[in-house]
Amino acid sequence: GNSGRRILSFTLEPSDIIAVQEQPLMLHCQVEGIPPITTQWRRNGALIVEDQNYVMFANGSLLIGHFQKTKSDGSSDEGDYECIAQNFFGLVLSRKARVQAATMADFHVQPRSVRAELGGVGRFQCQIHGLPEPVISWERDGQPVDTSDDRFTLLPTGVLQITGVCPEDSGMYCCVAHNSAGVKHSAGAQLTVSGSQSSVYKEPMILVGPENLTLTVHQTAILECVATGFPRPIVSWSRLDGRPIGVEGIQVLGTGNLIFFSHYLLLTLSLYLSAAPAEFVQPPQSIARPVGTTAIFTCLAQGEPVPQITWLKNGQILEPDGHVKLRNNNR
Repeated sequence: GNSGRRILSFTLEPSDIIAVQEQPLMLHCQVEGIPPITTQWRRNGALIVEDQNYVMFANGSLLIGHFQKTKSDGSSDEGDYECIAQNFFGLVLSRKARVQAATMADFHVQPRSVRAELGGVGRFQCQIHGLPEPVISWERDGQPVDTSDDRFTLLPTGVLQITGVCPEDSGMYCCVAHNSAGVKHSAGAQLTVSGSQSSVYKEPMILVGPENLTLTVHQTAILECVATGFPRPIVSWSRLDGRPIGVEGIQVLGTGNLIFFSHYLLLTLSLYLSAAPAEFVQPPQSIARPVGTTAIFTCLAQGEPVPQITWLKNGQILEPDGHVKLRNNNR
């Protein structure tokens, strides 16, 4: 053939993206093949027409000049975008790229004021939803809390634990969330430190214990444990079924919180459901055939559960007929 040159194929397809509102957004699509090639874009299946907000470049890229989640006419720039390329030999359709606006809700868990004994434990929590997932930090009296001090433990669940509380820890604590949509501050909560450093024995007490969790394979699990007492209690963990807790993929955070990383869950907690994403082992190749002969395309995919294969012609699902046959599980 044409010195191995593809008849028509993508070298770059659009990918999922979280867009910042009121900002420009560029989606990329590049094709190689026998010219002339035209490219077009669809959003949620409808062709995009160029206007002052949508500009299509000769290299196939699409520029959304001013990204909006909700426009004045009620429509949205959010959706599934795909690129279509066409030449004399046929048409190819890119993967769909999910485009979503960055957002940040209000705090649905606000920190509450607490009283802690000198040398004891203080704990605050805040929670907020956003896209992308907001990063949480804490301030005391308007200054960032120094989490490199190992008395302060910041859990990914939005919890701040303060151990060995001392008088200078008292103040107004506030949770700060930030992502590409912006920054939000929670309500303030007061930490009051009471009493004098006691040398009197105090029963160990668990203030906050672990909660039941159900996770997907790729999530990280956090089991929280906060204990007080004098002298300071040592926290250890055991499994109710008596089996050992491995050390592989587990980290202890702060004075007693357990973190399990996803690969550990996969190996050791014998999850009932393991899943591997579908991927192509052998995608179909472009071919040229004389009229009246047979053309065979082969497609091999792997994954867990076994992926279903569907064939499209010019973007439409291909229905078998006397002329077109699908064999071996549509391979």
